[in-house]
Amino acid sequence: MTFTRIKNYTIMSAGFVLGALLIAMAMNFFFIPNKIFSAGFNGIAQLLNLFFGVFNIHVEVGSMIMLFNIPIAIFGWFWAGRKFVVVSFLNNFLAAALQIVLPKVSIVNHEPILAALFGGVLVGVSMGITFKLGFSTGGMDVVAAIAQKKTGKSIGFVSMFINTFIVIISGFFIGWQNAMYTIIGIYATSLAVDSIYTKHKKLTAFIVTKKPDEVIENLQANVVRGITVMDSAGAYTKQPSKTLMMVLSRYELNDMQRLAKEADPDAFINVLNTIDVSNNFVNEDLQHQIRLEKLAAQSHLSDHLTN
Repeated sequence: MTFTRIKNYTIMSAGFVLGALLIAMAMNFFFIPNKIFSAGFNGIAQLLNLFFGVFNIHVEVGSMIMLFNIPIAIFGWFWAGRKFVVVSFLNNFLAAALQIVLPKVSIVNHEPILAALFGGVLVGVSMGITFKLGFSTGGMDVVAAIAQKKTGKSIGFVSMFINTFIVIISGFFIGWQNAMYTIIGIYATSLAVDSIYTKHKKLTAFIVTKKPDEVIENLQANVVRGITVMDSAGAYTKQPSKTLMMVLSRYELNDMQRLAKEADPDAFINVLNTIDVSNNFVNEDLQHQIRLEKLAAQSHLSDHLTN
C-alpha cells in the first residue's frame, strides 16, 4: 500500500467519522431540544417522533432514520452508484447510532435562532465534507445527488426544493414560528453545503497566449472541454495573440491553469464565474466515457500500426 493510498484512506475515514458526528451533534444539541426540524429524513423522523408522542409512543429519532434509509439505499443502489450508496448508508447508520447514544441537551438555551443557525451549519458542513469525499450522509442526500447528476443543479438547491414540504408540515405540527426557525436552519445548511462542495460550479476561462497551438494541444490532451479560439492584440504593444475561451467546472480550474502555464509560462489567464450554460457541457460521467473511448482508440491504432 503506497503512501498516497494510506493518506486517502485516512482522510476518507476521518471524514466518515466527522460527518456522522456533526450530524448527531446538530440533531441532539441544537435541533431536537429546541423543536427545530432538520432537512431530509432527519426532519421527517423528528415529525414522526412528535406524532407518535401524541399517543404516548416513544420511538427514537435515530431508530426511524435507520429504517428510512433502507429503502432509499435500495433505490440509490441502482441510480447513484453502489460504492457511493454503501458508504453513505454506513455513514448514516453511524450518525443515527450516535444520535441514540448521545444525550439530547440544548447548548443554546432560549435562543432558537442560534440553534437553527449552528445546527444548520453543522449539517451543511457534514454534507459538504462527505460529498467532497465521494459519499454522503444518506437519506435525502442520495436523492439530491441523483438530481444533481441528472439536472446539474447544486446540491444545496436540490435539497432546499426537496425539503420545502418539511417546513409546511412542521408549521402545522408545532407552529409557524418554529417552522420559520426550520427555514433558517435549512437555508444555513444549503449555504454551508455549497461553500464546501463546489464541483457543480461552472467557470469561463480566457487564456491570452502567443503560443496557442502548444496550449491547445496540452489542454485537449488532458481536459475534456471545448476551446474557442479568437484573434486578439495588445492595445499598447500592438503584438498579435490568440485568446482561448473555455467553460469548465470548478474542480478542473487548477488543472487548466497548470496545463496552460506548462505550455506558455507567459499566458495571461482570466477566470469568470458562469451563471448558466445552455448545452454541450459534458458532465463527469461523460468525460470519463470520452477518456475511455479515446484510450481505446489510441490502443487500437497502436496495435494496428504495430501489426
